[in-house]
Amino acid sequence: MSQHFVKDTKPIICSVIDFKPDFVWGVSTSALQTEGAFDIDGKESSIWDAFATKKNVIFNNDSPSVACDFYHRFEEDINIIKQLGIPNFRFSLSWPRILPKGTGIINQAGIDFYHRVIDHCLKSGIEPWITIYHWDLPLELEKNGGWTNREILHWFEEFVQVCITSFGSKVKNWMILNEPIVFTGAGYFVGMHAPGKKGISNFLAALHHANLCQGIGLRTIKQHYPNARVGTTFSCSHITSFTEREKDKLASNRIHTLLNRLAIEPLLGLGYPINDLPTLGNIKKWIKQGDETAIKAEFDFIGIQVYTREVVTHSMFIPYLKAKLVPAAKRKVYHTKMGWEIYPKALQNMIEHFAAYEAVKEIFITENGASFADEVTDGIVDDQQRIDYLKTYIEKLCKIVSET
Repeated sequence: MSQHFVKDTKPIICSVIDFKPDFVWGVSTSALQTEGAFDIDGKESSIWDAFATKKNVIFNNDSPSVACDFYHRFEEDINIIKQLGIPNFRFSLSWPRILPKGTGIINQAGIDFYHRVIDHCLKSGIEPWITIYHWDLPLELEKNGGWTNREILHWFEEFVQVCITSFGSKVKNWMILNEPIVFTGAGYFVGMHAPGKKGISNFLAALHHANLCQGIGLRTIKQHYPNARVGTTFSCSHITSFTEREKDKLASNRIHTLLNRLAIEPLLGLGYPINDLPTLGNIKKWIKQGDETAIKAEFDFIGIQVYTREVVTHSMFIPYLKAKLVPAAKRKVYHTKMGWEIYPKALQNMIEHFAAYEAVKEIFITENGASFADEVTDGIVDDQQRIDYLKTYIEKLCKIVSET
């Protein structure tokens, strides 16, 4: 399949010059996936540290306890970013490294670590972009219900307060949450991600509280630094129906509503899209007076995480959604190690979708990439598949930019 993909790929004809001068290039990481040092210098466990100890929930039973050891090697890693000529670096702050219990006593060693990371970025001519929350909820808070407990509004506000007062004089660009639909859906609905909870009630409570926290995060940062640029990020996928049958079309619309509308529309003052996803009706149980106003937030920008498209068919056996995905392998289309279809047009489709919202001021693609089976041979990884992937997606992006 790789050879077929390369054969059908046209060479890139665009360059940095083809992008507008204000186009922002960067790379992105998250604390849990890169830092390691999971139990040193005062840091305590996150929900992912605990979840990863369960057998067979992580591929190869891997652990984030060491990861890329960014905690000890951040200078080396940032130097590589500089050598690559990349001017922006997005990374997240580990909540349990800064507030080990989730609230209360601040861990100065954690604050000092992020000061060193930020300072080395600035020294290297790299602009730091900070994500406040990238899934690593302190385990102590999860013991009290985590995102399903409305007290998280206060817990999160305290965390944001500590972050902005500590780093706001150095950091201009902030993102509140990373992919709220994923960490609430996969973590509290289907149980595939930390903390491994299941159930529609858990999901709806967690989602509503996460949406409220996005507004809280924005206002907290702006109170201290009105000129700070504040955004948030959304996972998204281009959705198409498997056939032209009405049942498949309706099923694909429900999945589109879940993945691409559910987290952003309340923030824009549009409310929850209950008409297109009736299962959401029960979310009213967690909505209190004033919540609809509190959720609305005027972000300076949004980030969208675009990888692929999903093809959907009706399924009477799937509760709530009555829909299921048709895997790329079954459709016999080229896909990554994770089973995600290589579909560059998803970039255009998702940019058009989010740009159609009048209140969206600016869009960044904050995640994109591919997973392949890397093999080291004579100290080298033949990374041609990933190179080809990036070429086709950047070529598509180049065309989008040139047409706007």
